[in-house]
Amino acid sequence: MSSNPKGRTTIEVGADGVAVITIINPPVNSLSLDVLYSLKESYEQALKRDDVKAIVVTGANGKFSGGFDISAFGKLQGGTVESPKPGFIAVEILTDTVEAARKPSVAAIDGLALGGGLEVAMACHARISTPNAQLGLPELQLGILPGFGGTQRLPRLVGLAKSLEMMLTSKPVKGEEAFNVGLVDAVVSSNQLLDTARKWALDILERRKPWVASLHKTDKIEPLGEAREILKFARVQTRRQAPNLQHPLVCIDVVEEGIVSGPRAGLWKEAEAFQGLLHSDTCKALVNIFFAQRGTTKVPGVTDLGLVPRRIKKVAILGGGLMGSGIATALLLSGYPVILKEVNDKFLQAGMGRVKANLQSSVKKGKMSQEKCEKTLSLLKGSLEYEGFRDVDMVIEAVIENVSLKQQIFADLEKYCPPHCILASNTSTIDLNLIGEKTKSQDRIIGAHFFSPAHVMPLLEIVRTQKTSPQVIVDLLDVGKKIRKTPVVVGNCTGFAVNRMFFPYTQAALLLVERGTDVYRIDKAITRFGMPMGPFRLCDLVGFGVAIATGGQFVMTFPERTYKSMLIPLMQEDKRAGETTRKGFYVYDDRRKASPDPEIKKYIEKAREMSGVTIDPKLAKLSDKDIIEMIFFPVVNEACRVLAEGIAVKASDLDISAVMGMGFPPYRGGIIFWADTLGSKYICSRLDEWSRMYGDFFKPCSYLAERAAKGAPLSSTMDPAKSRL
Repeated sequence: MSSNPKGRTTIEVGADGVAVITIINPPVNSLSLDVLYSLKESYEQALKRDDVKAIVVTGANGKFSGGFDISAFGKLQGGTVESPKPGFIAVEILTDTVEAARKPSVAAIDGLALGGGLEVAMACHARISTPNAQLGLPELQLGILPGFGGTQRLPRLVGLAKSLEMMLTSKPVKGEEAFNVGLVDAVVSSNQLLDTARKWALDILERRKPWVASLHKTDKIEPLGEAREILKFARVQTRRQAPNLQHPLVCIDVVEEGIVSGPRAGLWKEAEAFQGLLHSDTCKALVNIFFAQRGTTKVPGVTDLGLVPRRIKKVAILGGGLMGSGIATALLLSGYPVILKEVNDKFLQAGMGRVKANLQSSVKKGKMSQEKCEKTLSLLKGSLEYEGFRDVDMVIEAVIENVSLKQQIFADLEKYCPPHCILASNTSTIDLNLIGEKTKSQDRIIGAHFFSPAHVMPLLEIVRTQKTSPQVIVDLLDVGKKIRKTPVVVGNCTGFAVNRMFFPYTQAALLLVERGTDVYRIDKAITRFGMPMGPFRLCDLVGFGVAIATGGQFVMTFPERTYKSMLIPLMQEDKRAGETTRKGFYVYDDRRKASPDPEIKKYIEKAREMSGVTIDPKLAKLSDKDIIEMIFFPVVNEACRVLAEGIAVKASDLDISAVMGMGFPPYRGGIIFWADTLGSKYICSRLDEWSRMYGDFFKPCSYLAERAAKGAPLSSTMDPAKSRL
């Protein structure tokens, strides 16, 4: 076969009279418009030919199809490619050509049948799958709904409740479960797949197997009264879980239309809804996050040098505290042998115990068998000495944030580890140049900043200094991928990208509270916006000790633009230190449930006196919109500095970092993407106004001001020579 850069389908007719139509568009056989037009042509050819009795549809290289080509979304949204007329794919190709064909067709599914891929398979008259194939409709994750008939066919094949669950959660099912719920007709091994499908197609022709048009199947659909109850329940759940999102409700409406007015009406409503959602802000935001996540592993001047990642066979971790044990867990789960080193036996046992508890909790949740857990644990060795470090390929230091301690450790590591060993630090704020100051190994020192809890949180900040070698960065990117993290490469500065971008988040909240805004109103407004928790609840969670230590680093590094409040230190003096002490900005019961505490008022009054500020009546009655802007615009401003200084390679890296590191709502597209939906002019003018009233904390940086003057988006990069701060 000639290699065609555009996707296509091929058709081969066997002696048995079965035409096998194969989808070819590596790597996952996604359905570009070219593939879909080619599918229609192959079908028409098969239907015309006298030597074809039946049809099998499959995908090349063990993958049926990963679904519609997401890179085409941007082109359709921007109008750079012409959109097929509404209903062309769902009605004309899949319903009136594939499903209505006079010759039976069977889908032979291996690997992936997701989104449009599954919709093509559902239009066939039967489906055969392998046990490990994944079948699902994950479109809602991109802010749209299934647009090739999926909202109509899935309920008719698996029933209403199961189909809504699959669409609303975007979770795929494997071959076995797909068979149990009625989505596929048989499960066979990969090497029997095509033969079974061919035979099945001929059996349908001979009426030995049923000839089913899934769009007109009714036996799985609940009676109307019951159906309406299920739909009502789904709406209530959806409003509760995703109060800011419209598209899941639109999806439920489209499913309902098909049940109430018939499948044909449902298909037309689906086509209309798909067009509307494709151009929505939510879809654009989620597509931005989709590509931002995939783009983090492309780093100019590093990943384009043709370097191959070295094999990391063994990793050592220093420090068995919360972070160290979490990092150890993440590595063990991906099969890396780990040495955990502590300073004394008591700490070592505690650290090993934490790792064990992390793994046991996976067993409890049914994510891992007890046997697998024991096997994973056997990869962990404890140590009090550096002796076992002579053959490790990477060390990750995760001790307390103390510069001289870290310097001593790195000097020791240089002595005991082999010369190729990567020396990584999990520091969250300390400058790496300082950490490696007393060594001669600056080229292999790198930051591996995990977020707590390290075995759960998806982001890994890879921090490079001017001296870190590209090979070491490529190695760590590879480890990041293998332990299922999204690795983002950033430059070296106080707080790196995530913590630095977000230091104004808590400081802005403190500034507002001292001037009269209610603590709990702020947290409510921020959670309504879509954050998992507000700034004060977050302070309680991380603990005041950490909040004061990290806040102090920023106050020292950026004294001219930080807001210094005594509120947290005052509370800490009174043994209120956050959730662990059961008292912080909230009080906590036995089940860690947070309740507001009227006692907070006295600390706020004292802090206000110390800052010498008074209550501003305007700030005492802010709207949700104003609270959100006063707390997030300083974050946007700092993100602009991070971009201008080259700490982040590109705006999309900051978008994904905000979403995965801080819980910024993905359906808002990330911090810079969201800012661009409001416009640089608007953000800059608001910050200007506030900095005149409340000081330099709000002062827009030059990058933001230059962008605003031109009315340019924040995400496009300017000439680096002009973007100095």
